[in-house]
Amino acid sequence: MKVALAHDYLTQRGGAERVVLSMTRAFPEAPVYTSLFDPGATFPEFHTVDVRPSTLNRLGLLRRHHRLAFPLLAPAVSSIRVNADVLVCSSSGWAHGIRTDGRKLVYCHAPARWLYQSDRYVRPLGVPARMAACAFCPPLRRWDRRTAATARRYLVASTHVASMVEEIYGLRAAVLPPPPALRPEGLAEAVPGLEPGFLLCVSRLLPYKNVDAVVAALDLRPRDRLVVVGTGPDEARLRATAGPNVQFVGAVRDEVLRWLYGACAAVVAASFEDFGLTPLEAASFGKPAAALRFGGYLDTVSEGETGLFFGEPAPGAIAAALAELSTVPWEAEKLRARASAFSEERFVERLQAFVAEEGAR
Repeated sequence: MKVALAHDYLTQRGGAERVVLSMTRAFPEAPVYTSLFDPGATFPEFHTVDVRPSTLNRLGLLRRHHRLAFPLLAPAVSSIRVNADVLVCSSSGWAHGIRTDGRKLVYCHAPARWLYQSDRYVRPLGVPARMAACAFCPPLRRWDRRTAATARRYLVASTHVASMVEEIYGLRAAVLPPPPALRPEGLAEAVPGLEPGFLLCVSRLLPYKNVDAVVAALDLRPRDRLVVVGTGPDEARLRATAGPNVQFVGAVRDEVLRWLYGACAAVVAASFEDFGLTPLEAASFGKPAAALRFGGYLDTVSEGETGLFFGEPAPGAIAAALAELSTVPWEAEKLRARASAFSEERFVERLQAFVAEEGAR
């Protein structure tokens, strides 16, 4: 059976890209088709993968700034045709449009946020983004629904995404949670001068991630310290508003992130996530999380056992959750046991089974 993989674009380091790496370990001979590929901007493990980008990749500006390619991505992925028995598409809006002669299995991280949740994801980006959404979204919704219908099966990361897929596409999807990609085993590299015991926020710095609310919560808890990992368009604004007990470390290598998880007291996760990855990774290091009661976090955080929820991404609610979090005697073994239920081995076995089932039809 000939298997191929696809992903929207490989131009950044995020949870979806880590899932694709897990897929390559499930199918090590499979090529990965994508719209754009910037080897220096994504995970170095892709250097050893057979990545096949679209013709858009010839434009260096688009590789470096994939959002500029927004009007071109639908026709670009639609022009790709893959010869495979089963094509597995890792998609948050584009890769499911790639065509194949065989069966298409879509692993949907979430239906395109900018199409179906534009008030939350597009409006904060400003007037140009809103104007672009008004111009392009109606035809893209039609394209998106047509291409979704070409899949033989949908897999999703969480029960929250399953409900969205059913509502938007009218499709029933099987839930296959992705693994915590960063495991405690491996090299760890300390951040010089940083004492353990801090709170940790790992996130792209975008408006809908609500890192500004986490930063503001630290104003209400001046004895706590917060370390923020990540970069993004919101970085300058966040740095300007942060107090002296907040430290930004930018994008970090896995060795540094491994040390940060191990040295932190807890993780804070306030974004609107379809799958709650960072609390799960924290649990694998025996650390609890304070998380927004929303979306994928409802699958990955066991309240009172691996973390606590706050009801809204507001500084007061986050500060109150952090105060309660500090009083609970968390059991590291219970936290690690929870994370082990989401292992990569389990993900690989179930994905291989789904693909084998499709290939046998």
